[in-house]
Amino acid sequence: MSDIEIQKIEAEEIPQTQQEKLPPPPSRPLIPIESESEDIPDDVTIEETDIDFDEVPPPPPPPPTDDDDEIIFVPYDDPPTPIGGFQAIQKKLKYPEIARKAGIEGQVVIYAKIDKKGNVIKTRVVKALGNSGCNEAAIKAIKSVKWKPAMQRDKPVTVWVSVPVKFRLK
Repeated sequence: MSDIEIQKIEAEEIPQTQQEKLPPPPSRPLIPIESESEDIPDDVTIEETDIDFDEVPPPPPPPPTDDDDEIIFVPYDDPPTPIGGFQAIQKKLKYPEIARKAGIEGQVVIYAKIDKKGNVIKTRVVKALGNSGCNEAAIKAIKSVKWKPAMQRDKPVTVWVSVPVKFRLK
């Protein structure tokens, strides 16, 4: 008949890939479902809450009335200066031992409120130097120095002033 040659084709069997880890099952809904069973204690089920939307909430607390804490700019002709200059503050400065051992250097900036008599009555840390004790040492040094008060039209006035204190190891 004809010269047709029949070839046998063999197919290889491909193994099925198997999933090694199944994904976790979906979590249960968090919505509580009311139970009709009497066996469940009352503290397990959720009780109804009555909210009175017509009730007026209490007013917010009043702002602090202490005006001394507020930093207010007071114009002056002559700024307050430490008696003995800023070197007097540096001389009174005691370098904290923990900062010395840690090798901490830098600058602390303190706002100081100088009253009409030249005394430091309040301080506030503006730029801190970590928890090394330097902030407290700077405040102590600033308070230990007597100041010449700021003058406005030849009268002393109470003002806030920014005082930088440098910490340098020798």
